[in-house]
Amino acid sequence: MPENRAVSSSLYDLIVIGSGPGGYTAAIRAAQLGAKVAVIERGHLGGTCTNKGCIPTKALVAAVETLETIGRAADFGLKVGDPEVDLPALHRHKNKIVERLRKGIALLFKSYNIDLIKGTGKFVAQTDSETLRIEVAKDAEQLALQARQAIIATGSVPASIPGANIDGEKILTSDHILELSEIPPSLLIVGAGAIGLEFASIFNALGSEVTLVEMMPQIAPGEDAETAGLLRRSLINKGIEIKTGARAEEFKIGPEGVEVKVTGGDSESALSSLFSTVLIAVGRKPYLGELGLEQLGVETDGQQIEVNQKMETTRPGVYAIGDAVGGTLLAHVAAAEGIVAAENALGKSSEVDYRVIPNCIYTCPEMASVGLTEAKAKQAGGCEVKVGRFPFAANGRALTCSETEGLVKVVAEEDTGEVLGVHIIGPVATELIGQAAVALKLEATIEEFNRISWAHPTLSEAIMEAALDVRSEAIDLPRKG
Repeated sequence: MPENRAVSSSLYDLIVIGSGPGGYTAAIRAAQLGAKVAVIERGHLGGTCTNKGCIPTKALVAAVETLETIGRAADFGLKVGDPEVDLPALHRHKNKIVERLRKGIALLFKSYNIDLIKGTGKFVAQTDSETLRIEVAKDAEQLALQARQAIIATGSVPASIPGANIDGEKILTSDHILELSEIPPSLLIVGAGAIGLEFASIFNALGSEVTLVEMMPQIAPGEDAETAGLLRRSLINKGIEIKTGARAEEFKIGPEGVEVKVTGGDSESALSSLFSTVLIAVGRKPYLGELGLEQLGVETDGQQIEVNQKMETTRPGVYAIGDAVGGTLLAHVAAAEGIVAAENALGKSSEVDYRVIPNCIYTCPEMASVGLTEAKAKQAGGCEVKVGRFPFAANGRALTCSETEGLVKVVAEEDTGEVLGVHIIGPVATELIGQAAVALKLEATIEEFNRISWAHPTLSEAIMEAALDVRSEAIDLPRKG
């Protein structure tokens, strides 16, 4: 694949800065539309998602799910010995997957004749208003590029909190914890969003004593309160200590670990406890680096780039996507925005439908949602809202898999029956939610759910039954009094 071969006279139709899920998707879509494309990447192909986020964490999730399946072996009439965790082998497995996906992106670029330019990109002042000038620095090398359009897809970095002196050894970010050489005896996780919850589930299964501290009243803030409550109960039953409405305020690193002061939560007074390791998982923040945005008049709010519905910045011809523009920092959001930005840059008219973006939390059990929560649907007003539920304990396939924890919850408009939101906690929730996203996009009604023949036995039948329960018509639930 061409790499750093461009010269100062090279003129691209589109240059993408960043090769994460938003950037590489945008580049490929633009190439599909006939554009001459280059991608500037200062690190590994694939961005945070492939290298330090979605993919490596899911490799760990798959490992602990296997551990849990082995733990249920007796339910299937199987006798197995006690499993042991080989952490170096687990890391090798994780890294092998990451490397394979990096190579996969490189092969995709090659197939579409997309140039990969290694280094750090920066916009420079221009004299020709028809083109953009971008300099790429790598070591002592300076490369000058020109483009008719550009997409900024620089992603994000882990956020922190005051007082947490992140040293990469005892106080960690999500980047550091993926490379631990030993399983920590005790682990404090600050933040119970998707990142914190997933690592809590992973390290609890691997043998750590895990404590979660979340400043909001519930874990998974923003998710449906009922399903978040069920996840909380499940994690507590597995031995994870959870403190909501609480703050970690003081961190003292010592030879034995980190002493942390926690205020709020169930205790009226501040409590100090010693943990061998602390993970700061309070989310991520856009990374803008030294892009030279001021040279172009691209406006930011100090944290993120401002864009319109077409993903175009305040400078015509310059687009921004993914974590760099804030909002919901998810890989699939970045990919959707990348397609929209590429299409608009090349003369089409596209927008992202954020109503049908699914949220996924890869805990054990998994939790996923799309659309409105029950509370938000009621707050929106304008219609009466009804809810249907169906437990996996009543689902035949869940019983055969010995995974009966959780339920599907459907939020719908009472009069029309239109499905407004679907919330799932249970087996493969993150896979099932895709069916619900399609239903919301097509504005499906409860009645239409009942006219589809759902394969049996499958976990997806629980979605149908929950939808039917909105009208108290679920077949596999007792009559309601």
